[in-house]
Amino acid sequence: MKKTLLFLAVSFLTVSTVQANPISADCTLNGKRLAGKVQIVKNFPDFKVKIVDTFQDLKVKKMRNFARKCGEWQFVSNFPDIKIQFVKHFPDFTVKYVDYHPGL
Repeated sequence: MKKTLLFLAVSFLTVSTVQANPISADCTLNGKRLAGKVQIVKNFPDFKVKIVDTFQDLKVKKMRNFARKCGEWQFVSNFPDIKIQFVKHFPDFTVKYVDYHPGL
């Protein structure tokens, strides 16, 4: 009985602490690159995103121009590369805003 409980506890801790990053190594998710011009929308987003302080999937740097590298986002009103919706629950991925070293 004790061995079974110990096994279950260890299994639970292992599963709960290991989270796979949904973003691939080439900085894409579902075939869309997570860099460039980003529009914030309320309906029909490409991705639902949650802003966090720790354990982020992607570090994002807000850019004024030339957002080309992974995690560099230029927020626009028209002609976006991707559309996002900020949510509190059940995001597609999480982001943390940074000033340096954006990306995975």
